[in-house]
Amino acid sequence: MGITLGPSQYGKAEVRVVTVDRSTARHVLRDLNVSCALRGDFSAVHLDGDNGHVLATDTQKNTVYAFARDGIGEIEDFGLRLARHFADSYDWLTGARVEIEEYPWTPIAVDGAPHDHAFSRTGEETRTTVVTVDGDNSHVVSGLTGLVVLKTTESGFAGFPRDRYTTLAETDDRILATAVTARWRYAAGSVDSASTKERDADYAVAFPSIRATLMETFAVGYSSALQQTLYAMGHAVLEAHPAVAEIRLSMPNKHHFLSDLAPFGLDNPGVVYSAADRPYGLIEGSVVREDAPVADIAWRGTPGFC
Repeated sequence: MGITLGPSQYGKAEVRVVTVDRSTARHVLRDLNVSCALRGDFSAVHLDGDNGHVLATDTQKNTVYAFARDGIGEIEDFGLRLARHFADSYDWLTGARVEIEEYPWTPIAVDGAPHDHAFSRTGEETRTTVVTVDGDNSHVVSGLTGLVVLKTTESGFAGFPRDRYTTLAETDDRILATAVTARWRYAAGSVDSASTKERDADYAVAFPSIRATLMETFAVGYSSALQQTLYAMGHAVLEAHPAVAEIRLSMPNKHHFLSDLAPFGLDNPGVVYSAADRPYGLIEGSVVREDAPVADIAWRGTPGFC
């Protein structure tokens, strides 16, 4: 029985980059976490310890800082710049993957006005992108994590099968809460055919619009299950954004249980709840355009369902 080397990649993970745009009195702060991975012919180093095809991960780190000197722009385009640079650097490199997380900072309000150079971190929500260059093809998967949303009514859960281990009561009125992780893949044409300027405008407009679509769809209408809500959110994104080929969502059910106040002689008409952090239901799914070409390589290396 033969043994052979399978697919491999390597790179520099979690390069922390903070840039300050001082071109105006009001500074602009960007805070990124950048991970690079190179793909290509690395058989010699694995099999023989020959580093001739190994671009040092320290060099990759320095490249990230050097490229940031010229400005970040949209994180999708920053990732494309890096990925194409690495993929085109040597003939033994066939592709590159760049993953970026962006952490939001908001100017601190002083006397009701945003301060010019003082900021605060807001929540745990993070903007993400994963850029993959494979030969002449480019793929962009953008998204967000940690978008925490909750609705206090217009949600229920009933009609599920029951067996000897079922204790959960049916309900037609409950709190529905989740922390959304969403990743959406742009159609190849929206990446390759547009000019850089047009892509900047697309990504800059698309992200807040898609984020708003996700939140608005979560908010409106009755939810019979978090699965139904997930599909509705994904469907709304594809319907409103033709450049998106597919979207994948991971949504934990952040359970809120009505507290029993009867031992204290008190009723509880939907006022007091216990928020349980674990265990939790984990609802995951994807919504895809029927005519969207499969692009498995765009998702390769992305942990979890999405």
